[in-house]
Formats: sequence, C-alpha cells, structure tokens
Amino acid sequence: MRQALETEQKALEINLDDSIYGTLAEIGAGQEVSRNFFKVGASSGTIAKTMSAYDKVVSDEIYGPEPSGRYVCESRLYKMLEHEWELIEGRLRSVRPATNFFVFANTVATMNYQRTIKGDGWLGIRFQTSPASEPNDLVLHIKLLDNDTQLQQQAVGKLGVNMVYAVFRYANDPETLLLSLMDGLKRRISIDMVRLSGPDYEGFDNRLLSLWLIKHGMSEVAMFGPDKRNIHPSEFLYKKHVLVVRASFRPLTLLEEDMIEKGYEQFWHEPEVEGEKTFTLAEITLGNLSENGPLDEKDFLDRTELLCALGQTVIISNCEEYNQLIAYFSDYRVSHLGLVLRAHRLSEFLSEKYRQNASGSLLAAFGEVFARGVKLYAYPSVLADNTTLMTIQNLPLPEGAKYLYQHLLDHREIVDIEAFNP
Repeated sequence: MRQALETEQKALEINLDDSIYGTLAEIGAGQEVSRNFFKVGASSGTIAKTMSAYDKVVSDEIYGPEPSGRYVCESRLYKMLEHEWELIEGRLRSVRPATNFFVFANTVATMNYQRTIKGDGWLGIRFQTSPASEPNDLVLHIKLLDNDTQLQQQAVGKLGVNMVYAVFRYANDPETLLLSLMDGLKRRISIDMVRLSGPDYEGFDNRLLSLWLIKHGMSEVAMFGPDKRNIHPSEFLYKKHVLVVRASFRPLTLLEEDMIEKGYEQFWHEPEVEGEKTFTLAEITLGNLSENGPLDEKDFLDRTELLCALGQTVIISNCEEYNQLIAYFSDYRVSHLGLVLRAHRLSEFLSEKYRQNASGSLLAAFGEVFARGVKLYAYPSVLADNTTLMTIQNLPLPEGAKYLYQHLLDHREIVDIEAFNP
C-alpha cells in the first residue's frame, strides 16, 4: 500500500535525487511551488531556474501574446512548458547528459479581494523518464476550494510538489499517480481535467483518467472529446448554448441516437439559442455505470467508444441531481442549458423532488433546477401497457406536484421532443 508523504518529505526526496533537474515557472499564486523546494534545503540539486512573469507585457515578451486576452488558460500553460523546455535542453543537455529534465509551470488566479473570482488554474509538468527519451506532459485544471487567498496559495504549492514527485515515482502507474496528487489536499482543491501524453503513454487511454477523477471524488464532472482527448469546458463552453443528453448508452442504441439528434435540432431552433454557438454533450453518470454492480472500466470504455465514433463530446459525472450539473455549468456562464432525458426518468425525478420537499421547500427545490435559461426536453417512454407513449401531457406525478408542474409546462420550461422517430 502506498504511503502518503508530507509535502516537505517529497520535496527533500526530490532535492536529494541527483538524476532529476529542472525549471519552475509560476504565474499567479506566488512562487509557492519553488518555495517548498527551497525551504527544505538541498534545492540546488533540483532547481536550475525559477521564473515568475507577473506583468502581462513581460509575460508576452517571454511566452508570446494570448489572442483571447486570458492568461489563466491552457494555451498559456503550453507556451510556458514549450519555451522553458527548449531553454533547459539547449543550455544544459551537453553538460548533464545523464539527467532527467523537467519543467513545471502554472498559471493560477487565486480569490480576489472582492471575492468575485473563486480561484482556479492550469498546472503542468513536462518530464523525462530516461535522459535519452522524448518528454511526457502531465496537465491539470484545478478549482481552489479554500475560502482564503493565502490558503489557496499554500494549496497550489503542495499540489506542485505532488506533481513533481508523482511523475518521477509513479510514472508507470497512472491511477496511483493521479491519487497521489491529492496528498494533503482533500477538500482543498478539485481536479476537473487531467491529461497524460507523451511517448511513455502512447498505449494509455486518457478517458480512464476522467473516469478515475469521478470515481475517487476528485471532481463532479470530467469530459473528453470525440478524439478521446480529455478537455475542459472553460476552453470552449464559455457563454455558449449547451445541450446535455443523459442516458445509459449501454450500448448506444438507435433510440439514444435519436434523442441526441432530435434534441439538438429542437434546441438549435429555439428563438433564444444561437445555433452556431451550440454544443451537445452526452452524459453518463457514475451511478448509471455502477447500477448493475461494481464499476467496470471496460464497460465504460465500450460505451464511450461508440459515442466518440459518432463525434460526441462525452461527460462523465457524479451529478445525480440535475441542480448539481446546472450549478457546474453556471460557472462558465452558459447562456442557455438544455437537458434531454427520457419521460419516465423525468417522472421519477419530479416525483422524488416532491417527496423530498413536500413539507414546505418544494418551490425552492424546483427553482434550483428550473433556473433562468434552463429547459428540460422529454423524449417519450412507453407506459406499463407497452402501447401508450408517456409524454409531458400524461406524465405520472403525485397529485400535490401537478399544480407546479403545470406552471412549468405553461412557461415551456419542460417540453416534449416533438420530431422523434416513433
């Protein structure tokens, strides 16, 4: 069983390993990672250079400008890694031919004084597992959960040390590598995107990293694109219109394919939705993956293989409650959010909400889901007689929920998918 070491122990162990040498470049949150290596001693054995380019003009001179104007972003992180790697290889390879080089970089925004920024960041490390090999990359996006700027800075420092330690001690075991990143950081950060790439990971399926994030409670949501590459919503969903289709996809059936296709067509034609800014996401929940027994990683990969082949971006989530998913997307200022589900699932969801909140907080409970800019699309199910279609007009509901339900229908916050293939 793996022993979780303290941050100071990890930093000192790396400092005393003369086969490892590298650069640390940090933007935002202070020089917290390098500080951890300096304060334990023997840092000259690890650190070739530390770098901090806080001023945007200075940063642009070194790493190039960001067309988006955003500096806490994936593209800035990769520019930092590429620039610093080129420098350390060019300057030191001839004098350190037997050394495994690394470059650690981060670009982080901690909580601001007005508390309008919650705190998040991109962190990455480019590293070698042997001096003659091409480098690999470990890249993360994190949310900072501490409610204090100094504590957030401290958390970034711990995570950076964990990353350096992990890639040199657990490179051959990706799940252990991932778990070790959270050492000393439970409930202080969430990791909602992680990617391992490079020659040592050519045969590794990164979709498993997304699954492990959810399985181990490191995030509520993770996603990957049709190319099976793990991605983060901040890079493409900001102020967009998003349709989420929740189903089992075990396997993807013609019915579920119709849910995606017809749901997207109807969402695209909504008057308030700009079609060219619309994205569809296929969602599988952790509960769905586990409802027939223990979590099966092959089953997960089999389900997502067909979705990726059909060009779908896939979400794996632990958001059994729709309000959790809605809250997640609200962080990215999604303009309009549509949720597609089977009619019988809608009946179960609304009935459960009623049972849980009938004592007095029913309106507030429904308000968490049916927020401004959110609409539910019901795809028909078959009633118990196996001949009648269940739609929003004959949805089985507790008597006490029907008045509020009719209000939602009248305001078109719940609608049928109209052009479905019967």
